[in-house]
Amino acid sequence: MSFDLDLGWLEAVLLTSMRMIAFLVVAPPFSHNAFPLRVKAMLAVGLGLAVSTRTSAGYVSPTTGVFLLQLVMELLVGFLLGFLVFVVFSAIQSAGNLIDLFGGFQLAQAFDPQMMVNGAQFTRLFQITAIALLFASGGYQLIIGGLARSFEALPLGGGIDLSGPMELLTGVVGQMMLAAVQIAGPLIVVLFIADVGLGLLTRVAPALNAFAMGFPIKILVTLVLGSSLFIMLPRIVESITGDSLTALTGVK
Repeated sequence: MSFDLDLGWLEAVLLTSMRMIAFLVVAPPFSHNAFPLRVKAMLAVGLGLAVSTRTSAGYVSPTTGVFLLQLVMELLVGFLLGFLVFVVFSAIQSAGNLIDLFGGFQLAQAFDPQMMVNGAQFTRLFQITAIALLFASGGYQLIIGGLARSFEALPLGGGIDLSGPMELLTGVVGQMMLAAVQIAGPLIVVLFIADVGLGLLTRVAPALNAFAMGFPIKILVTLVLGSSLFIMLPRIVESITGDSLTALTGVK
């Protein structure tokens, strides 16, 4: 009994899996330590087999040296695509960081090795909620679908023009900062007005020592208004997932 092994198909699966594993290591929600590296590797190989019929079409086996270079290129492409998704989803974490900063929670900052997040309460709460919403709503499937469609824009072994991704990355970073301010902006404005009001009250009646009441008042305002912002997170995650898909399919 003999088995015929298509080496071209096997090379295409290996290249596809390289891009997949590099993407899963960097991009949320798969980049967190809650997913062991072995699981990420098995998932990458499974996804590579799933899209092998699309990626192997028209693939021509190169020489050994060129194939090794293509492996490195697929790793770079996967890291780049994953980093684009990571930057887009950093808007939620940045919004939580802004709330912690202006709400007086920044002193309780700590590093979470499981989620790979360095922040206070709202930073970690927003990050954990965003990951939970991605899995609960099926948003992770859209991200994987966008990664699969990236092989149409960037075929195997085709290389990548870094000028396009760098321009896209610059725009994505600007959108991330703008989104973070838009998410946390209303609460930040209210906290700023509270600081101004306490300052005016101190000038009018210094004996009241209004700034001594500033911390509990700001914490109360942050908790009350932060709950309303927390309710809006599903729509925010939905919008950011759409931006991630746009970033994935926009790389040429």
